[in-house]
Amino acid sequence: MTEPVKQKKPRGKARIIAGKCIACGARCQSVCPVNGVEMSEQGEPIIEAEKCIGCDKCVKACPAGALEMFYTPEKLTIIASFEKHGCEEVDEEDLERRRKIAAYKGVWVFIEQNDGDAAKVSWELTGAGRELADQLGVPLSAVIIGSGVEHLADLAFSYGADQAYLVNDPVFRQYRTEPFLEAMCQLINQHKPEVVLMGASGMGRDLAGAVATRVKTGLTADCTGLGIDAKGNLMQTRPAFGGNIMATIMCDRFRPQMATVRPHVMPMPQQKSGRTGTVIHESCPIPEASIFTRVLEVITDKSAKDKVDVAGAEFIVSGGRGLLAKENFAMLEELAEELGAVVGGSRSAVDAGWLPQDRQVGQTGKTVRPKIYIACGISGAIQHLVGMQDSDVIIAINRDPEAPIFEVATFGIVGDLFQVVPALTAQVREMKARGTT
Repeated sequence: MTEPVKQKKPRGKARIIAGKCIACGARCQSVCPVNGVEMSEQGEPIIEAEKCIGCDKCVKACPAGALEMFYTPEKLTIIASFEKHGCEEVDEEDLERRRKIAAYKGVWVFIEQNDGDAAKVSWELTGAGRELADQLGVPLSAVIIGSGVEHLADLAFSYGADQAYLVNDPVFRQYRTEPFLEAMCQLINQHKPEVVLMGASGMGRDLAGAVATRVKTGLTADCTGLGIDAKGNLMQTRPAFGGNIMATIMCDRFRPQMATVRPHVMPMPQQKSGRTGTVIHESCPIPEASIFTRVLEVITDKSAKDKVDVAGAEFIVSGGRGLLAKENFAMLEELAEELGAVVGGSRSAVDAGWLPQDRQVGQTGKTVRPKIYIACGISGAIQHLVGMQDSDVIIAINRDPEAPIFEVATFGIVGDLFQVVPALTAQVREMKARGTT
């Protein structure tokens, strides 16, 4: 007895909805698997009905909803029968994608280190990763690659990691892209994490891009927020369009989901000494002779007396275009000296040559998270806000009561900064003289 032939759900034909196309750049044409879409001189699609196989990809790709599927009356009758009996056509391509994605589990944080000294951003990401792992109900793993770095596993556990993948070999003593790339890709292909987080530092940006390219997945750089949606996908928020808007980016079709996060964006988690976890020793044998780069000398600027670490400062006094001239920053230096703070600035101040680039706070500068941030003459463009909006206390001084900086400020002073700042400096000096600070 032969099995009855299962009737397939009929497919329609794509067609354009008049007046809706926004000429987005031929997205519909790029996804068509049968070359059934041509573009007019106005940038609108021309559907070749005889080629269309009704795969629906162009409809899904259209950002303006300018395409739809058209069905004949006969096909609509069959579709209604499918819906009545609860039948659903299986998309084999989508099923295969789901199978691949289901194999990936767990949240990873790459522990950036130099000579066994971990970067602070790694622990900040461990705290963020802990929250993501708890939402997903999966373990949080630290990935530690280096030489003589066993002690970092215990530190990772104290900051929230459940386990640590440890690759410990002399070839990894100093960071080089080639060996670290091979080690990371080997670990990812073997253990299949669903989320991989790295710091948006020089090392993290270099390694993350190379890894994402090798394992053929997406990467969102310089994220300012991370979350999990209802389907268990990683929501990656970052500034877009020159920092004018905040975009949430998804990578729901590929794994792992990779993101880099700038230092001081995420809060530092509380360290719990004595917390333990599982160390998983891994080996990645790479002959030194096969690596094309050599580290001849490591030059550090830690001892440089004229360097100011704006990103790590607890108190910051920042100036913007409202300072009008480089000489006026002496007024901020005076206030900063009384407060034990450092002086930073907005991009406009740096572009004008009033401050060195390493003092810039904002999207293209440093991300800061001080206890007190005093913004003087800074309007508060979003490019600046994303770099300092997580400060514990923000004090804004601006003569424009409508300045965007007041929207994030804890305390706002509407007035002339050339009068307000000297008055604040004098008040701090008086309080210090009375011993009340």
